[in-house]
Amino acid sequence: MTWFSAVLAVFMKDVRSEVRARTALSAVLLFAVVTLVAVSFSTAGVGLTPAMHASLFWIILFFAAMAGLSRTFVVEAERGTELALKLCATGAQVYVGKLLFNLALLGLLDLVLLPLFQVFLPFPESNWSLLLAALLLGSVALASASTFVAAIVSQAGVKGALFTVLAFPVLVPVLFAGVGALRRAMAMESVANASTELQLLVSYAGVMVTLAVLLFDYVWRE
Repeated sequence: MTWFSAVLAVFMKDVRSEVRARTALSAVLLFAVVTLVAVSFSTAGVGLTPAMHASLFWIILFFAAMAGLSRTFVVEAERGTELALKLCATGAQVYVGKLLFNLALLGLLDLVLLPLFQVFLPFPESNWSLLLAALLLGSVALASASTFVAAIVSQAGVKGALFTVLAFPVLVPVLFAGVGALRRAMAMESVANASTELQLLVSYAGVMVTLAVLLFDYVWRE
């Protein structure tokens, strides 16, 4: 197989497994919906500022992602397919394939969460081009680091709790930049005003993907 066909094979394997089991998708969607409803009830009657809207959205998005992205490599160990995957593809191919799957998962989460957020916690007119750019780049940055951390956690004994503990400090720059860009979008600011936050998300994702591709073999195979 070529490099890209191997990446596609890893991605399609995860898609087929998720279609059959629906473990990761169910986890992220149920967590997001339940948390959103709980937050909407707790903030009923409170006038929320754009900064508060942006913070609440990213809190829900972050912890919903943590509920599902940790399963990326854990399922390989649980099903006994980890060794076969190591024999069939290089570390970089496995990482990119898993990253594409996590991006698809986060994309579905964004598509569901954004309209529901507008229903339960409606925010005023926003700069939608900036808002969508912030969500897209934020999701890429979130997935790039989470996929790498998930590979590290899969080698540990206590997997579920350890994932969020390790991922949070790594993802602090993403949270700051994501909340900042979303706040500017909800405050009807221009894309130029959010250039610093957007550039940080792009740079972060680029650095994480580069490091993961270079170091993934050492992390996952050793």
